[in-house]
Amino acid sequence: MCGITGIWAPGNDDGRNRAEVANAVEALRHRGPDDNGTWSDGSGVAFGHTRLSILDLSIAGHQPMTSADGRYVIVYNGEFYNFAEIRTTLVNAGHTFSGTGDTEVILAAFMEWGAGAVERMIGMFAFALWDTQEKTLQLFRDRVGVKPLYFGWDGKILCFGSELKSLRAYSHWSPEIDREALGEYLQYGYVAGDRTIHAGIYKLKPGHRLTLSQGQNPVITPYWSVLDTFHD
Repeated sequence: MCGITGIWAPGNDDGRNRAEVANAVEALRHRGPDDNGTWSDGSGVAFGHTRLSILDLSIAGHQPMTSADGRYVIVYNGEFYNFAEIRTTLVNAGHTFSGTGDTEVILAAFMEWGAGAVERMIGMFAFALWDTQEKTLQLFRDRVGVKPLYFGWDGKILCFGSELKSLRAYSHWSPEIDREALGEYLQYGYVAGDRTIHAGIYKLKPGHRLTLSQGQNPVITPYWSVLDTFHD
């Protein structure tokens, strides 16, 4: 179990975004005691990660991680079951790897196939990807929602994280209870759909991606449906 978090806040200076993410990382420290890191490039986007080392125990598995060509930056939580198979395909296509983990394979897969890479991934995962070329942020969640991913958008700033407590660490957000969600929780023991106990904070739906570009609102689209498993 690792923890991921990040913020899209073009109006903030880089130092403030880094400090915001560092606070959120601290809130997730229990998810990844082995290592942690933050990243920003002055564009208004900052990522944070807490690491539980499993596949690659070396520094080569440190996150946030940048792709070999420098285009993509990722923070990732999960297990990518068929990464060895995909890695072999990518090696045959000319890609090289410095470590043995699956995060590096995801980055190379996006270099090779773009956003369609996620459709080749089998596993449980939640990750954020910043495209430095297109200046686009994408969030992805696995097909059945094993790994959690929460986000909030107020029209100017987007923040995300593996747990609600990481979002509470961002200074611009004042948590408010969603009374309808609270009533649902008290009646049924859970909050259905993409809502959470907090107003304005949502779960990214399983099998969906969120895309955010400069001057736009977030767009959420499915990349997989259970109906895809059935054929005429």
